[in-house]
Amino acid sequence: MELDPTQLEGVVKRLRRAEGQIGGVIKMIEAGRDCQDIVTQLAAVSKALDRAGFAVISVGLKQCLVNPEGQQMDVEALEKLFLSLA
Repeated sequence: MELDPTQLEGVVKRLRRAEGQIGGVIKMIEAGRDCQDIVTQLAAVSKALDRAGFAVISVGLKQCLVNPEGQQMDVEALEKLFLSLA
């Protein structure tokens, strides 16, 4: 199923932020920062990625509800995607 890119603008912003956070984590590791600080930032990145994934699935579900006959992906496949993030 192809998603409308305009509905994913928030996801793109979230992913760009996560991209910056990953760069920050790499710099922290290279600088020899404290383990707790690094893990805290990794947890934040992980949460941002999870939220981006859930947002993509949410858009897909909405599209299926609005136009169920025009979709190539069934509810079972969307559920499987959703659970793959859990």
